[in-house]
Amino acid sequence: MSLRPHPVPAVPEETARVARAAFPSGNLFLEVRDQLGAVFADQDFAPLFSKRGQPAEAPWRLALVTVMQYAEGLSDRQAADAVRSRIDWKYVLSLELTDSGFDSTVLCEFRARLLSGGVEQLMLDALLKVCREHKLIKAHGRQRTDSTSVLAAIRALNRLQCANETLRHALNSLAVVAPEWLRVNARPEWVESYGPRADDYNLPPGKEKRLARALEVGADGDTLLSAIYVEGAPAWLREVPAVETLRRVWIQQYYIEGGAVTWRTEKEGIPPSRHFISSPYDTDAHFGRKRTTQWVGYKVHLTETCDDELPRLITHVETTSAPISDGAVTSDVHRALEKKALLPSIHLVDTGYLDADLLVKTKKEFAVDLVGPTRPDYRWQAREGKGFDAHSFHIDWEQREATCPEGRKSISWTPAIDGQKNEVVKIKFSMTDCRTCPSQKSCTRGVRRTVTLRRQEQYAALQEARQRETTEAYIEEYKKRAGIEGTISQGVRAFKLRRARYIGEAKTNLQHVLTAVAMNFVRVGRWLMGEPLAHTRQTRFVRLMSQTTG
Repeated sequence: MSLRPHPVPAVPEETARVARAAFPSGNLFLEVRDQLGAVFADQDFAPLFSKRGQPAEAPWRLALVTVMQYAEGLSDRQAADAVRSRIDWKYVLSLELTDSGFDSTVLCEFRARLLSGGVEQLMLDALLKVCREHKLIKAHGRQRTDSTSVLAAIRALNRLQCANETLRHALNSLAVVAPEWLRVNARPEWVESYGPRADDYNLPPGKEKRLARALEVGADGDTLLSAIYVEGAPAWLREVPAVETLRRVWIQQYYIEGGAVTWRTEKEGIPPSRHFISSPYDTDAHFGRKRTTQWVGYKVHLTETCDDELPRLITHVETTSAPISDGAVTSDVHRALEKKALLPSIHLVDTGYLDADLLVKTKKEFAVDLVGPTRPDYRWQAREGKGFDAHSFHIDWEQREATCPEGRKSISWTPAIDGQKNEVVKIKFSMTDCRTCPSQKSCTRGVRRTVTLRRQEQYAALQEARQRETTEAYIEEYKKRAGIEGTISQGVRAFKLRRARYIGEAKTNLQHVLTAVAMNFVRVGRWLMGEPLAHTRQTRFVRLMSQTTG
């Protein structure tokens, strides 16, 4: 398909007349078009198209259709029908009333172009640029970030089901690409074993019988892999995606002992969840756990503005595998915002997004104040509140020496790496001093006190953050972070953010970005129509008591 960029045409007179008559009180889509224009332009998408070939549908229109499709939760076919039948859509798209639109497959092809071109963020960036021009986003303002779980578009499987389904998937794929080869190399009994999908109903009951079934599946998979990798077999069979998935899953689930395929246990080593394949149908989806919530899929991180007197607009979307910690994406979010020239001066986050290193790095590299609750000191002295915690010691960084509350000096200062691979300093005091100290019971339960601190910059940043948490100003400031929970709730309830529509992390990330664009589109429209921001909901009882005590 080729593209010859054209300027966005004006709304046809008849379309405008009918739209105004149909919506005398206004309409969200009409308001956005009138106030912000078309938002997108053909030139934005020019690199995604060839200069030769059949003329493509105007990409600015396809972008707007995609946004409105996600805003209303429509399928491709429903969205294509809306282009033909809805007057508000025709107005936004500058179409004549008699325009018959396009085939629904064009929308799928458009999303594929966004993916293949690596420009998943293009539509979000274009909308944010227009919002900046209309002063709907404040430069170096306040933003907030949080994440939520996303369920992959697959069935959750246990280990035995995963192995069974992986072999079944490989057999079904080979039946399509190499039917004659598979007919010769497959065993007749596999039809009964791997014809139906793996369900608990079809699997044998009891631990011993299931182990026997796992070994049987392992042997069958090994037989198939041996036939594929034997000398003389077509080399291209090894490049079939389902075969490569089978090979990887068998490495994770089995090992060879005494020439026999053996089921792996924790003793032999099972890969961590960030590498472990949970389903052959989506190898990017992994098992995740956050407190009491467990799921297989992904995690989406949303960052939005939260400045007073302005709409709340999502500025960045980051999709990761489910096991990836929140703190691992903090710097990625800041780099993305810096690239968009949208870095905030204050970034409100929860504990998962910050630690001592990030407090220093964020301030130094991005000039952003990372605001949120730090992880508490879990040592008994700090936890019980009646002992000498690390903060009670005077630290002389230049002399590499610490002084305890009783005035004793440390005898050793050793750089080290802790269990989380952080650079720390281990400071030890004399056994003689500690044994005769009158405050020993408030200081240590061992023969002498050892204090472990982060490096000087990290230690100072952590202490400053903990001190700030005790102030009224911090409490009032941090209250603004709670609004991101409402954004996630809106995304889950109104925009189906919780469930992936597509297979794979790349497509799921595109879904999340398009969802964010649609949410921004709706929020901007409501803001332009004069709809005020909603207040936090309260029960009638809470409102009554607030009025009584207020």
